[in-house]
Amino acid sequence: MRDTRESRLLLVLLIAIAFALITVDIRGGEESPVDGARQAAATVFGPVENGVSAAVDPVGNAIGAVRDSGDRHDRIAALEHENATLKTKLGSDDRNASKVRQLDTMLKSAGAGQYGIKAAEVIAIGAAQGFSWTITIDAGAADGLTRDMTVLNGEGLVGRVTTVGPNTATVLLANDPDFTVGTRLEKTDELGFATGQGSRPLSVQFLNGKAEVKKGDRLVTFGSSKDKPFVPGVPVGQVVRVDPSGGDLTRTVYVEPFVGFTKLDIVGIVVQAPREDPRDMVLPKQPKKPEKPEKPKPTPTVTVTVQPNGDLVDGSGKVVGNINEKPDASASAGASGSPDPAAGDAANEQE
Repeated sequence: MRDTRESRLLLVLLIAIAFALITVDIRGGEESPVDGARQAAATVFGPVENGVSAAVDPVGNAIGAVRDSGDRHDRIAALEHENATLKTKLGSDDRNASKVRQLDTMLKSAGAGQYGIKAAEVIAIGAAQGFSWTITIDAGAADGLTRDMTVLNGEGLVGRVTTVGPNTATVLLANDPDFTVGTRLEKTDELGFATGQGSRPLSVQFLNGKAEVKKGDRLVTFGSSKDKPFVPGVPVGQVVRVDPSGGDLTRTVYVEPFVGFTKLDIVGIVVQAPREDPRDMVLPKQPKKPEKPEKPKPTPTVTVTVQPNGDLVDGSGKVVGNINEKPDASASAGASGSPDPAAGDAANEQE
């Protein structure tokens, strides 16, 4: 396209329309007028993302094979091909092992909370619309997913489902600035609301301005009406900073999420809520604090001085011995069972 006045005006008009749509979408929230278009986009592009995710490894291998071909020696090419095959197999095995570990941890957490979950894999990061912290998963309406379902993994709360297509769904992550979830403090049951702050810790406002909170305290989800969008008892994070209340009606603390949002792979969508609130059952057990070793008892010391006459005198002035004293020979002999020579001579004289 030639750089003409008409083309520049068209570009400015398109940018203005895009910003207008973004503003309408943000202000509309869950009732956004462009939500239908978003769902249509998920329906159209979801299978494409899924297919690209499944096909990227073979394509990469093919590109590598073409790159390594050419004028190189056949033997070198064969060795490089064999090496690449081994590396690919090893990498695949490592990734599969990692997926198995993630799935196992997630199933244990779901079992502890009595959540019925549907496992899914992350196939894309970031939404096609807007600038939110989102992921796309390879499960959708065909798998029983609906909007406003809780998403978790083996570490804790991941987010909630916002858009559902036939075979894919979009999840808004818990660290997104538009994300808010009710929380409950472990043991004390203090209630608050956690809000995402991107790459920074979550900001949590407790309803009680005098709530006793300290660094290291842990939070779980409080739950929502009819368990949507959040089921209760899902681990959220751990307190890393506490702001002084200053007499305010609420108190703000900062919580480091248990979930690493930049390395998500296997997630679970809660399709069946627990019958009872699991409370703190899903939280991992706190490591026991090492017991302090007992202080060693001091050993009393006795200071002994040697007098000019050989006496040994302790600190109180008491004589405890003499360096010139010799052990009793007869006592030593009797103790050892050896015959006494003087006693033998006396016996001979009597005879």
